[in-house]
Amino acid sequence: MKKIAAINDLSGLGRCSLAVALPILSSLKVQCCPFPTAILSSQTGYPEYTFLDLTSHMNDYSCVWKTLGLNFDCIYSGFLGSKDQVNIVCDFISKNSNSFVVVDPVMGDCGSIYPVFDKEMCLKIKELVKLSNLATPNLTEACFLTNRDYNENGFNENELMDIAREVSLLGPSKVVITGIIQDKNILNLSYDRDLDKFSSYSVKYNNCSYSGTGDIFTSILCGLLNKGYYLDFSVKEATNFIYKAINYTSEFVTDRNEGVMFEMFLSDLTCL
Repeated sequence: MKKIAAINDLSGLGRCSLAVALPILSSLKVQCCPFPTAILSSQTGYPEYTFLDLTSHMNDYSCVWKTLGLNFDCIYSGFLGSKDQVNIVCDFISKNSNSFVVVDPVMGDCGSIYPVFDKEMCLKIKELVKLSNLATPNLTEACFLTNRDYNENGFNENELMDIAREVSLLGPSKVVITGIIQDKNILNLSYDRDLDKFSSYSVKYNNCSYSGTGDIFTSILCGLLNKGYYLDFSVKEATNFIYKAINYTSEFVTDRNEGVMFEMFLSDLTCL
């Protein structure tokens, strides 16, 4: 069974980060080994939450795994809250040189960097992207990685392909730019440098937004790619899964911070 080290925080309330990576990877018949960066009572979109920073324990955590002789088929890194955490993840990657490395470079959205980050932290995350085999930025993050200005009016197809290619030149042979809104659709664009192949897949955009959908998307990609599926197929399956979960959740009155009711569709993943 494939083994994936998932580096992210864990929230008791809110379907995001490790709370979605664990069940999704397990449903895909891949072993998820959580590497927690912090533990929260509820994810940070809520008006109140407790926060336990585990940065000071992360090196010891990694060293124990090394002592036990663990080898990982994949390292999957999500939200990181500090430069120290980025350094620890970079070191962990260097000690697992045979692992397929997936980096979701969480920095911002809708043209803006998240308030908790500064430019120095974003440059640090860019260094992490250089160590990856697959990077999954949204359009805002892809623009930052390529030193481009974010265009509120959108980019045409050729511009999007150029952005994906430029992200790949940083290091990752595979790139997926997520959440591109075009013509009332939401599109995910993938680029595989080894095959010199672009692919895009879109679904209807229903103007609903929930926390954690990016974590679900990248978790599905991790699982499917480690099972040997091609990138374009994996993007299609991940996109369809989230589309169904969002549409189902939108039928109920819920707090967007709770995320989508992905549990209703886990059986779809067990068939893959």
